[in-house]
Amino acid sequence: MQDENKIIIALDMASEEEVMALLRLLDPASCRVKVGKELFTRCGPDLVRRIGGMGFDIFLDLKFHDIPHTVNKAVAAAAELGVWMLTLHAAGGADMLRAARAAIADAEHRPLLVAVTLLTSLGEDDLVVQGIQRSPLEQVQRLASLAQECDMDGVVCSAAEAADLRKLLRKDFLLVTPGIRPQGDPANDQKRIVTPAAAVQAGSDYLVIGRPITRARAPAERLLSIQREISGNG
Repeated sequence: MQDENKIIIALDMASEEEVMALLRLLDPASCRVKVGKELFTRCGPDLVRRIGGMGFDIFLDLKFHDIPHTVNKAVAAAAELGVWMLTLHAAGGADMLRAARAAIADAEHRPLLVAVTLLTSLGEDDLVVQGIQRSPLEQVQRLASLAQECDMDGVVCSAAEAADLRKLLRKDFLLVTPGIRPQGDPANDQKRIVTPAAAVQAGSDYLVIGRPITRARAPAERLLSIQREISGNG
């Protein structure tokens, strides 16, 4: 069954007070939320528990990338927090990804595991600097295939690559796409960006949207307008 709750709001804020002020304006049934590195580093697991206690599904975006044993323990700890979804870097390799899956094999709560393919801030020139002689799409395809082979639930990718990945991967393999900007919004530090409607049409399952909602005068209304755009009623 297709999940109609497609929008994940990125809580890219510096304080718990800012986060709580925003969440009081939102309905947990209308969106999910992302806790990333800055917020988690500042506020820690207690804030994750508090947000979960408000009824929000939490996308814990810490992009685990380490030796398999360390990632195994980190994923187990994240599962204990009750998060809905978490990220790992596909570039960590097959053993690391399989260690993440093993960490929650017998867990009471099993978060979705999604592997980051290529950060949306990176372009072809950045890959050349790293010594990778492939296009961004080729690199994404290679890492996405690896993630599927290692029993991940999905990948994080640019919506610009979603249509190609849909042809390559299982139909139930999730595509989570940051770099989403409604028509007319600034790109900021993202290079490979797509509008919400175009992302869904390309095959994205979940859209990570931050500043267009969090910095809006009326975040709940902005969320609703994006939902209408996605459904074609905008």
